[in-house]
Amino acid sequence: MKNLTKTKWFIFGTYILLVLATLLIGFVLLQNNNTLKNVFRLFFSVAENRTFDYRQTIQVLHKRPVPNKDIVILAIDDASLEAIWDKYGEWPMPRNIYGDVINYIEAEKPQAIVFDMMFIKAIRSDKSADSYFTETMNKYNNIYTGLNFDNLPADVRKPADLPERIKLNIDNNSKINYKAKYNFPNCRLILPELINGKVQIGLTNVIRSNDGIIRFISPVLAYKNEYYPYLAFKVGGDFLKSKQDNNYTIDKNRNLIAGYTKIPLNKDGEAILNWYGEGGTHTIVPLYKIIQEMEGKNLNKFDFKDKIVIVGTTAQSLHDTKSIPIQSETYPGAEIHATFINNMIDNNFIRQTSTTVNILILAGVIALVGGIAMFSTSTLFAILSTALFTIAYLLIAYYTMEYYNLWIPVVFPVIAIIAAFTFSLIAKYLMKSRDFEYQYKLATIDGLTELYNHRYFQDTLKKQIEISRRYNQPVSLIICDIDFFKKFNDTYGHQAGDAVLRQVAQTLKKNSRTTDYVCRYGGEEMSIILPNTKAEEALMLANRICSAVSEKPFHLTPVDTAEVTISLGVATFPENAQTPQDLIEWADKGLYYAKEHGRNQVGRY
Repeated sequence: MKNLTKTKWFIFGTYILLVLATLLIGFVLLQNNNTLKNVFRLFFSVAENRTFDYRQTIQVLHKRPVPNKDIVILAIDDASLEAIWDKYGEWPMPRNIYGDVINYIEAEKPQAIVFDMMFIKAIRSDKSADSYFTETMNKYNNIYTGLNFDNLPADVRKPADLPERIKLNIDNNSKINYKAKYNFPNCRLILPELINGKVQIGLTNVIRSNDGIIRFISPVLAYKNEYYPYLAFKVGGDFLKSKQDNNYTIDKNRNLIAGYTKIPLNKDGEAILNWYGEGGTHTIVPLYKIIQEMEGKNLNKFDFKDKIVIVGTTAQSLHDTKSIPIQSETYPGAEIHATFINNMIDNNFIRQTSTTVNILILAGVIALVGGIAMFSTSTLFAILSTALFTIAYLLIAYYTMEYYNLWIPVVFPVIAIIAAFTFSLIAKYLMKSRDFEYQYKLATIDGLTELYNHRYFQDTLKKQIEISRRYNQPVSLIICDIDFFKKFNDTYGHQAGDAVLRQVAQTLKKNSRTTDYVCRYGGEEMSIILPNTKAEEALMLANRICSAVSEKPFHLTPVDTAEVTISLGVATFPENAQTPQDLIEWADKGLYYAKEHGRNQVGRY
């Protein structure tokens, strides 16, 4: 039993070392092979992102989280675009219309009006319309518009200097380096009256994941080694601080602090958006209805008081649409801004577990699943338990995101579950094999001499005679007895007698063939079953063994040696007998003949 316990711990230790070695080899390969590292990262990044998409989609079906009613999207949708073509005969429409819309909405005291649009200098623009528009934009303190950074080389467009007023001052206490990933060499300027006026300006740049889907937004971008705000972050930050303030702090835990909100950032400095629904679930007001209101044609007035109004295009033909996790079709950019602002106001961003927590999760699932597989008595039970645990983990992963906005990993843990279960079954199989081997050894091997025991001898002799009878082949048997064995026990003690038994047994094994079966028959008697061996061959082998024993010095104690001899009897099937018992009896008669005629010889009856 003690040996069995040691074996189990040996196999369990081997299992742990196998898992750790696999992880270590994988880590070393990834560190030394950039191509493999990139493929590995890409695969797991895309796979894990897909699990995020699935969780977000189910969350949306459950109508969680709830969109903020103080965010309104003023949409240039397909109907508004049709109305603009009918009324003005072109797109884009004259910019003075935007000026009229701004004045109309500002009369209701909105929190902010945000244009998810870039008002660049256009060849066909009406100067008077642009002048009226820019004057209107600069008349208010709560108007926001977009700017875009890009990677155009300096010989195509000279990088412009941007005014200090739109820069961010970041007290960065984390290891995030925006200047490494989000540092752009160029920018596309908007109208100078807006750049140099008092309109609030933010960036409209969004970075897609490897599969083209927008999941992350960087609230901070860099240009000429200076920091600038993402448009929605600028709007949300001003709302939370109740003033226009460009000073922000990133703490050591990668939280970007804006008022009472801490935006959790990943290692690249990106915020993970928490989505609200397919097709846009924020309040949407078509632009054409506002134009009708302004003209007195629509009596159903919209309430914009204290609202954040985001003006943007949602018409499919204008191509300002993106791919997001919760929707297979494209999604309007204005809704992405609304989602970011909503996340900021409601403190509702998704957080990812840290590397330390991820390692603990992996270690936990490996230990738990390994324990289930290793120590369960039924393979079916182990499979069902592991499957149920996997389902439970997936449910935990989903509900922690839905209720706690926490993104715990799925792909790595599921792979770890499969690997741990597989390795555990292998280890368990090895353990059972070792146990079976040990039990088989207990049942067939004599503990003192390490020869086959008497039961094994009887079974094997019977089988060999059956084989010999079927194939008409001889089988021979040698039985030997240690001469004057009792004197070793009486003179030197039983330990010396045991030493003699072990050394004689080893001499028999050493001088027998690999196909022979060397057994302890009982007491000081031993036997050798010789398959497919004629009488003459068996006699020669018996004589060789007899000589080998007599010529060998036997160590009885660390200081005492003695000469040992054996007497042997030989019998052959079918020459001497037809049954196992008759064959044993015939060999015994030969053994007694040897003892009666002087010992230390082979007797043949």
